[in-house]
Amino acid sequence: MKKQLLDKAFVAMNNAYAIYSNYHVGSCVLLKDGTTFLGANIENASFGATNCAERSAIYSAYSNGYRKEDIQALAIVSDGYRIAAPCGICRQVLSELIGQDTPIYLSNGKEELETTIAELLPMQFNEGDVKHD
Repeated sequence: MKKQLLDKAFVAMNNAYAIYSNYHVGSCVLLKDGTTFLGANIENASFGATNCAERSAIYSAYSNGYRKEDIQALAIVSDGYRIAAPCGICRQVLSELIGQDTPIYLSNGKEELETTIAELLPMQFNEGDVKHD
């Protein structure tokens, strides 16, 4: 499963629109029913409007009616020198939208790492922090 997920993420990476950074990222989210959604980073001259590959894939799954409990695994790949790790914004999004122990596979084509959002973002800011009595 891990290899197929990483392979699909590398295919998605080909769709990246990275005209400013030339840093291409692809992602693939696997759902428990076998459905996959791909994501690629899409840059914008207003850098705050740029969307990362993993958010693209997760948002696609959510836009199609899937939720946290449906997600089996996530792969994030890049063409960078180091393994593609989610940025801070993506870590925050993933901390809410995927399970804490959902496998996250990271690769740059040379190295691979398996982790979870719980490992990537300890002491998460979450729904418990914004609820009022």
